[in-house]
Amino acid sequence: MKHASLISILARTGPVAAALALAGCASGDSQDLNLAPSYLGAISSNTYDGVSDDLLTAGLGKSGLAGALPAYADPAQPTPRELRRNAIYANYRAVLDINANSGYGTLYGPNVDAAGNVTGGEGRIGGTEYLAYADDGSGEQNVTLMVQVPSQFDPANPCIVAGTSSGSRGVYGAIGSAGEWGLKKGCAVAYSDKGSGTGLYTFDDDGVGLQNGARGTRTAAGKNASFAPKLSDAERAAFAAGSPNRVAFKHAHSQQNPERSWGEATLRAVEFAYYVLNNQYGAMADDAVHHLQRFTPRNTIVIASSISNGAGAALLAAEQDTKGLIGGVAATEPQIQPGTASGYTIRQGGAAVSAQGKPLFDYSTYAALYQPCIAGSAGRCAALVGKGLLTGADLAAQQSAALAKMKAYGWLADSDPLQASHAGTNILVAVTYANAYGKFSVSDKVCGFSFAQTDANGDPIAFTAAQRAASFATQNGIIGGVLYEDSVGGAKAYQFGVSPSTGVNDQSLDGFLCLRALATGVDPVTGGALNSSLAAQSQRVRSGIAPVQANGNLHGKPAIIVHGRSDTLVPVNHASRAYLGLNAAQEGAASKLRYVEVTHANHFDAFSNSLPTLIVPLHVYLFRALDTMYAHLKSGQALPPSQVVHTVTRADASTPITVANLPPIAAAPVAADLIQVSGTVVDVPN
Repeated sequence: MKHASLISILARTGPVAAALALAGCASGDSQDLNLAPSYLGAISSNTYDGVSDDLLTAGLGKSGLAGALPAYADPAQPTPRELRRNAIYANYRAVLDINANSGYGTLYGPNVDAAGNVTGGEGRIGGTEYLAYADDGSGEQNVTLMVQVPSQFDPANPCIVAGTSSGSRGVYGAIGSAGEWGLKKGCAVAYSDKGSGTGLYTFDDDGVGLQNGARGTRTAAGKNASFAPKLSDAERAAFAAGSPNRVAFKHAHSQQNPERSWGEATLRAVEFAYYVLNNQYGAMADDAVHHLQRFTPRNTIVIASSISNGAGAALLAAEQDTKGLIGGVAATEPQIQPGTASGYTIRQGGAAVSAQGKPLFDYSTYAALYQPCIAGSAGRCAALVGKGLLTGADLAAQQSAALAKMKAYGWLADSDPLQASHAGTNILVAVTYANAYGKFSVSDKVCGFSFAQTDANGDPIAFTAAQRAASFATQNGIIGGVLYEDSVGGAKAYQFGVSPSTGVNDQSLDGFLCLRALATGVDPVTGGALNSSLAAQSQRVRSGIAPVQANGNLHGKPAIIVHGRSDTLVPVNHASRAYLGLNAAQEGAASKLRYVEVTHANHFDAFSNSLPTLIVPLHVYLFRALDTMYAHLKSGQALPPSQVVHTVTRADASTPITVANLPPIAAAPVAADLIQVSGTVVDVPN
């Protein structure tokens, strides 16, 4: 028992318990009390029997997750339990390909046990789920943390898996990835929505979301709202009247730049898990109030995991872990942003890559310019040509030129077939992160963009009562569509936007050129200086990018990063390959980072069903990486070398995928497949 803890004890239990603790210190008693972290709000919990309801599938089981969306008894007023069920359904399916021929039910899924065996069951897992906000007392952060403790948790072999949400998703965002692996393994799973999760705010009814998914008014919710914009009543009313049907959401409009705290949110989820486990399994302390700390980093395996943004959060958490909470990292397709693009070199097939280590906002705003042209927008292509940003005498030539620009900016040729399909995604990313990094208010309408649901003509329309009520379960953290306020003739969905500078439907090019200016600090057409207002906004955005970037120092922690070579959303040259180089520059020979690059895999597993001749699911490799890291931490099994895994695609979607399509991560790969790190040079074979 440390004297520094007495203030905390006094605050939580009063002078009697504090006196008892002090007496324990004076008498040499070394009891370590299990004290709740100061940032935790009220904790709620529910226990699920694993039959009618459960932690992993919300009672739906393997079959229910693959079936139709469950209906609400009353769509206007779904219950928190129904919202939880549908949130799990939506989030599970969002990150996995729920298709039997793509591996669901045979290579992965609730019915596939921890050893990879296909069972005849539905894969429901009973246990207890705990929820709490992490906040500074203002109610403006309200990062949702969740811990799931499966009924098969073994106190003699304790383990915790951190599953921070991918994308901008809510707290169930990692349920089908790190969550599923951890629960099957009997580990407690520590989740976080990292402060960018569900948080739809609707102006016309002053409506906010609550932690359990229900909705209420901002006034009634008070500090318990997931998110409400920082506007006075007068500002709120004026915005609602002048911009009807617009919405705000947490990731873009909280003015917190939540990404700067994603590592911290992951670490706090782990601390929450320790607190929960020690309360559940620890012996009572002498004060008869607290439990003792039975589980600590010294006797508990902790793996930080997840995919995409959640994977980036896992790496950031490992970098920021000053308490030794995390034992290792196993992550796939991380959205990780190296703090520098220099000081290391990435080569593929012996040749330096075209670009490396660029920040997310940089490459997403670049993609937002050229991907709509690749996707066939003749107006966008022609407008880019007119501004001197593209060449080509006809649409086909312009598309080819746009594709060449993408590859020159760091994308691989492996991404070519997916470029067109990613246009809308990168546009959502570009607009959302511009607001987030710059800490702009929803009322700022940065670069002329806002968010709203739109109709078939691109006009903003209101969310229905049923849509609002179900938003906790249906939204992915990015709400509605991107609206271009400055379109000639009035606000339109960006696809319908007519730029003032061109007078044609070029999918709102002027707005995206503005976003590009925010990323670079110069006029993207002339290369000249920005006007004072735009220059100030650019400085705000770029200042917001700096604190989210990684330093590459994992402090000797073992880590496995897996990334698909065909990733078109988070290109390997700007993320995992660059992070490997940055880590080499930071840790050198002391590094325990391993990098596995998987051919024919991309950011979204759904493409393995729609493009079976080109794409395989990456998800299987997350579980393999987790298996490997667990064995390393548990029994000292050697980590595999960094390598390229060459997968085999299918002839068509009717052909079931098997392990023959997805070779293992080799313990001893052939020399031609090794990814070599020599000093600060990363060599990736073709």
